[in-house]
Amino acid sequence: MRKLAWFAAAFSLAVFLAVYLLPEKILVPAGAICALAALGGLLLRGKKRLRMLLICFGLATGLCWTGTYSGIVWAPAIRLAGTETQAKAVVADWPQENRYSTSVLVKVKPEDGGTVKTLLYLDGEKAMDLRPGDRLTMTASFRMADTMAGEETDYYYAKGILLMASCEEWIVERPERVPVEYWPALVSRALKDSAARAFPDSAAPLVTALITGDKTQLPDAVYSALRRSGLAHVIAVSGLHVSFLAGLITTLLGRRRRLSAVVGICLLFFFSAVAGNTPSVQRAAFMQAMLLIAPLADRENDPPTALSAVLMVLLAVNPYAAASVSLQLSFAAVAGIFLFTGPLCEKWGRKLPRKPKGFWSKLGCRSARVVIASVATTLGAIVFTTPLMAFYFDSVSLISPLSNLLALWAVSLAFLGGLTVAVLGVFLPAVAGILAWAAALPVWYLQWVSAALAGLPFASVSMHSVYLTLWMALVYGFIFLWLLWRGPRGRVVVPVCLSTSTLCGALMLQAAVLTGGSLSVSVLDVGQGLSVALYSKGQTALIDCGGYDAGNTAADHFQAMGLSHIDLVILTHYHDDHAAGIPQLLERMDVGLLILPDVEPDSSLRAEIEEKARAAGVEILMVTDGATARLGETELTIYPPLGSGDSNEEGLSVLGSTGTFDFLVTGDMDTVVEGRLVKYGGLPDTELLVVGHHGSRYAASEELLQAIQPELAVISVGYNTYGHPAEETLGRLARYGCEIYRTDWSGTVTITAK
Repeated sequence: MRKLAWFAAAFSLAVFLAVYLLPEKILVPAGAICALAALGGLLLRGKKRLRMLLICFGLATGLCWTGTYSGIVWAPAIRLAGTETQAKAVVADWPQENRYSTSVLVKVKPEDGGTVKTLLYLDGEKAMDLRPGDRLTMTASFRMADTMAGEETDYYYAKGILLMASCEEWIVERPERVPVEYWPALVSRALKDSAARAFPDSAAPLVTALITGDKTQLPDAVYSALRRSGLAHVIAVSGLHVSFLAGLITTLLGRRRRLSAVVGICLLFFFSAVAGNTPSVQRAAFMQAMLLIAPLADRENDPPTALSAVLMVLLAVNPYAAASVSLQLSFAAVAGIFLFTGPLCEKWGRKLPRKPKGFWSKLGCRSARVVIASVATTLGAIVFTTPLMAFYFDSVSLISPLSNLLALWAVSLAFLGGLTVAVLGVFLPAVAGILAWAAALPVWYLQWVSAALAGLPFASVSMHSVYLTLWMALVYGFIFLWLLWRGPRGRVVVPVCLSTSTLCGALMLQAAVLTGGSLSVSVLDVGQGLSVALYSKGQTALIDCGGYDAGNTAADHFQAMGLSHIDLVILTHYHDDHAAGIPQLLERMDVGLLILPDVEPDSSLRAEIEEKARAAGVEILMVTDGATARLGETELTIYPPLGSGDSNEEGLSVLGSTGTFDFLVTGDMDTVVEGRLVKYGGLPDTELLVVGHHGSRYAASEELLQAIQPELAVISVGYNTYGHPAEETLGRLARYGCEIYRTDWSGTVTITAK
C-alpha cells in the first residue's frame, strides 16, 4: 500500500508545483528530467531504490500531465474563447438568480467535438425555468474563465469551468426523460424543496446547507456566526457528513460487510453528486469507499495511502483543482487528524480506568472518551487548516476548539435528522412536517451556540496584524520543536502554555496599536465602499458601513479589540457602498447612537436601516442643520447636506479634531459641494483626508486640497468599472505632497494620532 502512497504523493506535489510555481512551458521538459533522474535510483538497493523510482516517476507523471492537460482538455475552450458564435449546450445544474442576470452551469458542445463546462449568463425571467438536462441552442459570446472582479484567478478552473458566456436569446428543447447523469441535481432540488416545506423558516436554511452544501438561502447573520465561531466547516459537506451517513448505513445493514460495502459506496457517491461533487465531499466519499473495501480485499486501511491516492485521482481529473481552497482545507484537515488525533486520544485515554466498575463509572468513562475524541479531532483538524484560513480569509477563530466541542454532537443529529425528514418529505410531506419540529431542535441549538460564542470578545481575530502573524509563526515553531524533542511521554503543557501566553501578548500589542494614541482612524478594507472606524480613549465610532461584507468587517474590527459596543455610527448617505452593511452591523454589535442625514425619505435602504435600529433599541438622530459629538478626546463636527439633487450631494461630511490632528471624511461629495464645504465649513489644515467618492475625478478638488493642505490621503476602493481612483485625482494629491494609501493595495489602513 505504501508503494502507491510514494507515487501518489509525488504526483500530487508535482501538480501543486506546476499550478502555483512553475511556468507552463517548462513542465514537460522538467517531467522528462525527473524521469531521467529515476535512472539514478537504479544505483540504490532494496527499498530505497524502489522508493526513488516511485518518487521520480510520480513527479515526472504529474509535471507532464499538467503540462499537456491544457493542450488536450482545453483545446475546444481555447477555440471558442473570444468569439460570438452559435453553439449547442446542455444545462448541467439549476439556474441561480443574480443581481443583474441569471447564471446557469452548462456543458457546451462545439461543432468540432468535445465538451466544455461553461458558466452561462442569461437575461430575462424565463431563464429561471431551465432545469438540468435541457438542451439549448444559442448564439453566445465566449471568453476564458480566468478572471474574477477584474483580477486573474484559477477559481473557476479549479471547479472545472473553462469558459464564461452570455447570450440574450436561446431556444430550449426539453427531453422527455432527464438523462441519468443529471438525476443527482434533481434529487438535490427535491431535498431542498422538501426541507423548506417541512422545517420552520428559522431552521430550513441551515438544514439545507447541512444536507446539500447550498448556502444561498442561509441568512448572513447565521453564516457570520458560524464563520467566527469556527463552525463554518459544518456547512461545507465533507468527511464529517459522509462519516455520519456511512455510520447510518453500516448500522442499518448490520454485519453484512459485502452488502454494506456495495450499498454504502453507491449511496456515498450518489450523495457526493447530490452535494455538488465539491472536492471535500469527493475526497470523503473516495476515502470512505477505500475504508469499506479494504477488509474485503484482505488489506488494512492505510490513511496516508488513502489520502495521497484520493488526492492524486482528483488532480488527475483536473490538475487545476489544486487551486481549490475547499480541496486544500479538506485534505489539510484530514492530514492533521491522521497525524495528531490518534496519538492525543491514546495519550489522554491512558489516564482513564481500563475496566471501570459500576454504572456511573462506566458512563463517566464513556463520556470522557467522547470528549477526548472531540477535542483531539478538533485540534488535529485545525493544525494545518489554521494557516490556510489565515492566508485565504485573513482571520482565525480562537474560539473554534470550544465551539466544536459544544456543537459537533448537535451537527450529527441535525444532519441525520434533516436528511431523514427531507427524504421522507418527498413522499409523505405531512408526516415530515410533524417530525421536522423534533429534528429542528439540534439545528436551533447549533445556531444558538454559534451566535453566542461568535459574540465573545476575541472570538475571531484578523490576521492583518503583524503581531498575530508573528504569534502564528511562533506557535508552529513550538509544534515543530515539540515533534522533534517531545520524548517518549510527549507532554504538551509547555508548548500550550507558551502558545497561550504569546497569544495574549500579541492581542495586547495589537490593541495597543489601535488604542495607544489620543485617536486612531482605521479605513477598513471593504472593497468598493467606505467604512471608517474611530477609537479615542475608550470610545468608538464608525463613519459609513458599505462595500463588500462591510457589516461583518466593521464588527470584526471592533470585536478583535475585545469590544462589543460602538458608541456612535454616522452615515453620510444612503447608497449601498456606504450604508448597506448597517443591518448586519446592528445584528452583531450594540450601537449607542445612529446619526443619519434627513434626506431621501423614499429610500428603501433608509427605511430598512431605521427599522433595524428601532428593533435593536438604537437611538436615531436625524441631521438637517449639522451637529457635534464628543468621542473621547476627539471633537466630531458633522456638516449638514450642502447640495441637492443626487444622494451624493445630499450627504453628510465629518471633521474630527484632537490636539493638533484633524481628519476629514467627505463621503461622495463632488467638486461643487466640496467648494461649498470650503466656503462655509471653516476647515482647518488637515493631517488626514479620507478621499471622497473612492478617488473619483470629481473628488479631492484643487479648492479643497488648497484649503486643508492634507499630509495623508487614504482612498477606500476596490474592483470597479468606474475608473476609480482617477489618474487626475491621484495627480492632484501628489502635487499637494500627500502621502497616498489605497485599501485595494494596502488593506485596512490605520492612522494613529499621538
